[in-house]
Amino acid sequence: MKINVDTKILICIPAFNEAKSIGDIVRKAKIYGTEVIVCDDGSVDDTYQIAKTAGATVIRHQNNKGYGVAIKTLFRVAKERNADIMVTLDSDGQHNPDQIPNVIQPILNEGFDIVIGSRFLNDEDRKKVPGYRSFGIKTITRFAQLVSYNNITDAQSGFRAYSKNAISKIDLIEEGMAVSTEILMRAGEKNLSIKEVPVTVNYEVENSSTHNPILHGLGVLATIIRFMSLRHPLAFYGIPGMAFLIISGFYMFSALELFSDTRYVSTNMIIVSVGTAVIGVVLLVTAVILYTIAALLREKIRNI
Repeated sequence: MKINVDTKILICIPAFNEAKSIGDIVRKAKIYGTEVIVCDDGSVDDTYQIAKTAGATVIRHQNNKGYGVAIKTLFRVAKERNADIMVTLDSDGQHNPDQIPNVIQPILNEGFDIVIGSRFLNDEDRKKVPGYRSFGIKTITRFAQLVSYNNITDAQSGFRAYSKNAISKIDLIEEGMAVSTEILMRAGEKNLSIKEVPVTVNYEVENSSTHNPILHGLGVLATIIRFMSLRHPLAFYGIPGMAFLIISGFYMFSALELFSDTRYVSTNMIIVSVGTAVIGVVLLVTAVILYTIAALLREKIRNI
């Protein structure tokens, strides 16, 4: 792959206590980029010094703030440096820097905005993913497909490349691992084009970064729910609100019919009817308020 010498490619690596692997990752990555930038997220080992000695520009968080904050820092730096392409990869040795050209190529030659290195496109790569990880990643990916791109296979891959257009348009909020999914949601909002390419992930590296799969999954789910509730309030709150009102009407009608036939007042039916009616009204009011606020904010942004 031929790269124009004027193309500014930043290789961006979030790192936390990765002294054993960061040096090799930086030295290999330097071959494929204009600059390697490591965000040392409050490491207490020698990550900072080793990365710097290996030739990286190191930005240091005084305290561990989380993967999402490190990614946000790297996006900010890429914007400040007016990068043409930003590549992110993990610092624990699971990603092979020699595959960076494969991730960059669709941006350079095909004009894509985002490229994801997926471990599920090739049978050989897919078989290397441990079963429990495969199940968790695929579950999270299915959630991500609901609110972003329905054809992605690996929503949690940290091996990605972003074009200048993508770098300029993606603004992040998440501080934890859910940031990977948030990026896809933001990209979908901005109609950014996306492509996946096969990559190989090494799960045999010593002391690789691991995260509690249950907490990770819950974090991603919470991000998706928050995104849906704010971006599509009429659907998210309004549809359930109407459903609760229909249920309320059904129970009230049943209670009235029972009273008409037997003169028996069903307290339980009335309580259920009133309770579901209150919930339905609250949800509908919430939907209208959030929709109005969102519309006003969009109008304000357009005017700016």
